[in-house]
Amino acid sequence: MRFTFLGTGTSSGIPAIGCDCATCVSSDPRDQRLRCAASIQFIDPQGRPRGVLIDAGPDLRQQVLRFGVRRCDAILFTHNHVDHVFGLDETRRFNAVQRGPIEVYADDHTMDSLERVYEHIFSRDQNVNDSFVATLMPRRITRQEIAAGTPLDLFGMRVTPIPLLHGRLPVLGYRVEAGPELSATMATPQPDPEARVPEPPFPLAYCTDVSAIPPESWGRLTGLRTLVLDALRHRHHPTHLTLDQAVAIARRVGAERTYFIHMSHDLAHEATNRELPDGMRLAYDGLVLG
Repeated sequence: MRFTFLGTGTSSGIPAIGCDCATCVSSDPRDQRLRCAASIQFIDPQGRPRGVLIDAGPDLRQQVLRFGVRRCDAILFTHNHVDHVFGLDETRRFNAVQRGPIEVYADDHTMDSLERVYEHIFSRDQNVNDSFVATLMPRRITRQEIAAGTPLDLFGMRVTPIPLLHGRLPVLGYRVEAGPELSATMATPQPDPEARVPEPPFPLAYCTDVSAIPPESWGRLTGLRTLVLDALRHRHHPTHLTLDQAVAIARRVGAERTYFIHMSHDLAHEATNRELPDGMRLAYDGLVLG
């Protein structure tokens, strides 16, 4: 199982249009941030390659081409904001390559929004012309499933929804780990002093666009190897964590390592990393775990 950060920036992206700040004009490629999204690639228990996206924002086409993502069997949506959903139409190319539909997972609020905005996809029979559109299979994550922490089985990968707050808007994070059947097929790497074996990042929790964690969600953040967490900037924001707030949450969660995402141009990569505690770093576009 391999996890790739496809984008780590806030809704405007970095560099921001019309901005000449030090981060936006930086020559460090880690300061160039597309809108937030991630990809999980793995081999299922039957030996087939699988790909799962977390969100599909307006930079999706550029992201999958840049980072070599060639498969998408399912998409996990965190919420319905433009910077997380306005690339959904691009998934039609995956349909053409794979010759099959894509499962789309979201809560009721997000799914209602997707079906309204992408009526030409979800109500294809009403289109004037039967043109080239994505073939998607909506899978609603019910309130009862979210409250109970009922895991989803995505081709042997276990995904547990995590209720979070984005200001007053309820959104979803996701805890990702190998299910029992998938775990049984994953060989344990043998120690080799001559080779560096990447540490597995799972269980991993992906929590973007967060301003608060409800009490019932803390239990779903225990025992993590990797925490991926919103950290917009130093200054207060009504719907996002500040860097200091994110660090405090990361310390409470106690994951082996934490990567911050959804950064604005207020946070330059190298300078910010020098100030962070051990085990915590800003993520960057193209960073691969596993």
